[in-house]
Amino acid sequence: MDDKRFLKESEENGRFIIKSLKTRRKYYVETIGNEHDSDWGDLDPVTKKMSGDYGKKYVGCIKEKDSLITEENGFDNIVTIPSGVSPFDEIERRDKEYENNLN
Repeated sequence: MDDKRFLKESEENGRFIIKSLKTRRKYYVETIGNEHDSDWGDLDPVTKKMSGDYGKKYVGCIKEKDSLITEENGFDNIVTIPSGVSPFDEIERRDKEYENNLN
């Protein structure tokens, strides 16, 4: 997978890659969720009106249908973690398991 394509606007949409320093494996993460339910932007302190429409930027997540982590894109062993569970815990568990299997 092309990292530049995958990481496009990662700060804005919740996509990122974690690389293990022990096993050198890469773990791809996408935050799946709903976009903002209402318009959002900058609140003008004088008029109390919203200005600046950021649209689809800085939503911090993607819709499930927009996921790049699919078998069609070459991923296997795909796991969806329930809301409220840290993806970092799953990554650490998988990386330790992989490291133990190497020995």
